Amino acid sequence: MSTVTDIPLPKAKREIIDQAVIRFAGDSGDGMQITGSQFTNTVALYGNDIATFPDYPAEIRAPAGTLPGVSGFQLHFSSTDVYTPGDAIDVLIAMNPAALKTNLADLKANGILIVNSDSFTENDLRKAQMTVNPLEDHSLDKFRLFSVELERLTRRALEHLGLDAKSMDRCKNFFALGMCYWLYNRSMDSTVRWIEDKFQKKPLLIEANKLAMKAGYSYCEATEAFQINYEIPPAQLTPGLYRSMSGNQALALGFVTAAQKAGLTLFQGSYPITPASDILHELSQYKDFGVMTFQAEDEIAAITSSIGAAYAGALAITTTSGPGMSLKTEALGLAVAVEIPLVVCNIQRGGPSTGLPTKTEQADLLQALFGRNSEAPIPILAASTPSDCFWVALEASRIAIKYMVPVIILSDGYLANGAEPWRIPNVEDIPEIPVHFAKEANSPNGFLPYKRDPQTLSRPWAVPGTPGLEHRIGGLEKQDVTGNINYEPLNHENMVRIRAAKVAGIVQDIPDVLPAGDPEGDLLIVAWGSTHGSITAALKSQRAKGRKIGHLHLRHLNPLPANVGDILKRYKKVLVPELNMGQLLWVLRAKFLVDAIGLNKIQGRPFKQAELEQKIEEVLGV
Repeated sequence: MSTVTDIPLPKAKREIIDQAVIRFAGDSGDGMQITGSQFTNTVALYGNDIATFPDYPAEIRAPAGTLPGVSGFQLHFSSTDVYTPGDAIDVLIAMNPAALKTNLADLKANGILIVNSDSFTENDLRKAQMTVNPLEDHSLDKFRLFSVELERLTRRALEHLGLDAKSMDRCKNFFALGMCYWLYNRSMDSTVRWIEDKFQKKPLLIEANKLAMKAGYSYCEATEAFQINYEIPPAQLTPGLYRSMSGNQALALGFVTAAQKAGLTLFQGSYPITPASDILHELSQYKDFGVMTFQAEDEIAAITSSIGAAYAGALAITTTSGPGMSLKTEALGLAVAVEIPLVVCNIQRGGPSTGLPTKTEQADLLQALFGRNSEAPIPILAASTPSDCFWVALEASRIAIKYMVPVIILSDGYLANGAEPWRIPNVEDIPEIPVHFAKEANSPNGFLPYKRDPQTLSRPWAVPGTPGLEHRIGGLEKQDVTGNINYEPLNHENMVRIRAAKVAGIVQDIPDVLPAGDPEGDLLIVAWGSTHGSITAALKSQRAKGRKIGHLHLRHLNPLPANVGDILKRYKKVLVPELNMGQLLWVLRAKFLVDAIGLNKIQGRPFKQAELEQKIEEVLGV
């Protein structure tokens, strides 16, 4: 019996290439995210290194076919190391005129352009604010244009199934996916398995989507327009077991792992907000691992429920984005005052206010550092890649528990939604996270809730209900050691300074940092967060040209590693690229009196490698 993958070997010329960047673009209802995710999973299983960049529309229900409703998914896959989703794209699949207009500027000259010609009617062009049909006016002549009647061909392939026209049209994304599988010589088997699992209760839709995908593959095989397909060999990755991992998935798994290593229940209290909501969705699947998820009615209830869970002896987290951080601020000060282990994840997005809810930005650093009333210092960590989010979750949990302090993690929309191969670690190689609950009174006069560990300045963690460990809790200032409410001026200053010293003392647990590239030279690039990939690619390119450049990427932003100041002195110039107006730049100038130079972008998009290289050459005067 034949299957969907029983397809003749292609007769076209096969060309071996190192890498490709492909982007699927269409209306938000065209299934571009599913199409991109399935193509990503396939090339990842084949062994290519990957980086993805899903680009969601901000409007929940933008009118179909309009510019605000365009959804995109970009994938860079390669036989060598991949650091970014790519600057320019080699292949663009555009499902309508709005998708073409929004994305065409990123397509390379002579790049492959596949368009759904059925969606280029006069009405479609009007919705995309076009006055002429680009398929007819020769404006696309510099590209390899393939105008394909995706809707008509999909309907023809499925007409015998008895589906209505709307249901058949929904399968056109799988027709396009089948074309891409032919173009890059990839098996459809993993997508077939996904379809069978996704629609297991709807056998007709299983058959329809499989047939549409096979039809797209066969169309490329049969038409004379497609004369070349491509082969990208597997990458030479470090041996091990890999899976494709997004940043939000990695954070979720990191917290589950941290809770297991600490022997604690994991509690998440969160209110849904883009782009952080997926962490709540992901963790809700881990009830068998002692995970409790609570979808609160608002951001304040979310963080205060997590504060309560931490007080009760759980590893407690809350997740949000910039607007939600603003609402959590007062309660975050409460967590500072009562000194409990809480991890707050800020998945940054464009702002201010609602701003660009589906676009990326890293403009909440100063909010994390100073965005609370009074003196309320908090340790801050930032993830640099999607898979690094796993390790940052572990590190934040360790610091929160060891030092009895709330910790902020900064991620962003680019890391949250982007994916890369993640080498699954051996569980036994991940260190345990020691937890020491108070079991008995720590003085002859009873329990003293603020009697501190002399090394870490952390206070005891006393689980409510433990006999003899009753103590006061709340936001009013505490008397040192006893925890009684106290308004004395000198006591308040003492408590403020102790809390600050505790956070500053975390530096003893932070390893010295080493710059990538040259250990000294003409230029040091200092950065944090999701700029890591594009900077790494630019650094490799510039050093290959003989330039002496280093790259210092900071995971710990408060406190900073102890040797940062010494490293800054080894280079003639310092460049700080950020997706903001210069927030780390401000910190470095203030703390180290270094005349650093900023490269700032606030467009809702990550840096391109070319943008960084241009600035590097400008700073070096070459």
